[in-house]
Amino acid sequence: MRVRSNGVDIEVESFGDPAAPPVLLVMGLTMQMVAWDEAFCALLVDRGYRVLRFDNRDIGLSSRLSHLGVPRIAPLLPKSALGMRIRVPYTVADMAQDALGVLDALDLPGAHIVGASMGGMIAQRCAIAAPERVLSLTSIMSTTGSRRLPLPNPRALSMLLKRPPREPAAREAFAVEVYTALQGGTAVDVDRLRARHRISFARASDTEGGVRQFAAVLAEGDRTKALRQLTMPVAVAHGRQDPLVRPAAGHATAAAIPDAELLLLDQMGHGLPPRVWAPLADLIDRTARRAP
Repeated sequence: MRVRSNGVDIEVESFGDPAAPPVLLVMGLTMQMVAWDEAFCALLVDRGYRVLRFDNRDIGLSSRLSHLGVPRIAPLLPKSALGMRIRVPYTVADMAQDALGVLDALDLPGAHIVGASMGGMIAQRCAIAAPERVLSLTSIMSTTGSRRLPLPNPRALSMLLKRPPREPAAREAFAVEVYTALQGGTAVDVDRLRARHRISFARASDTEGGVRQFAAVLAEGDRTKALRQLTMPVAVAHGRQDPLVRPAAGHATAAAIPDAELLLLDQMGHGLPPRVWAPLADLIDRTARRAP
């Protein structure tokens, strides 16, 4: 279903009992909501939740903001590294308002919010902007935004800067190459990855929206001070082999938030392979049950 949120159309899918406590899943940079695998969603449904996943703006079946243009990423990288203010088509805070608007559209006063990578930044911004609506927060393979944290592995970052090819078979091979580079040497199920790419490509093939999302990430500031004010139950999960958002970022996020639980996962890079679904579902459930 498509809902109107914060001035854009957002594609949303719901799993489980509509009367069950809601869990809102927020995906990362350039990733469609199908990256939250239905089997993972089912694990949360089995634990008693209504699961909501959605396409962020500029990706999948949600609104494309092509009228905002395509920023040049290369000039933004050094400015971002120095913490300088940069002009971008929209911000992570705007995307957080999209997520909160999904709750409005579904008449939900609040939800347990789970975000992965850029989605973790969005989820954190939701908690900062509207703490009364975030029943619990789980931040996965994300960061505080502090410029003092270790930089990404150069190869991992360079993969994000490459322009995807247009031809479908070449695009699929490129997706496998990028995902594999982000796994930090951990095992990759190539057949499963190819199948997911085909699903995503069939839903939407435009890549310009991902560039605007990347610009929003680069413009995002340090949330450490604001995160210290959070009082809802919080968990942080991070892969020990993550080459893009280094494990130090997970440590920093957990350290910034009072009473946050930190889960470091072996055999996890920057991705959500099936082998980590069960411990992540347990973590989300455990954190949600800490909510009043």
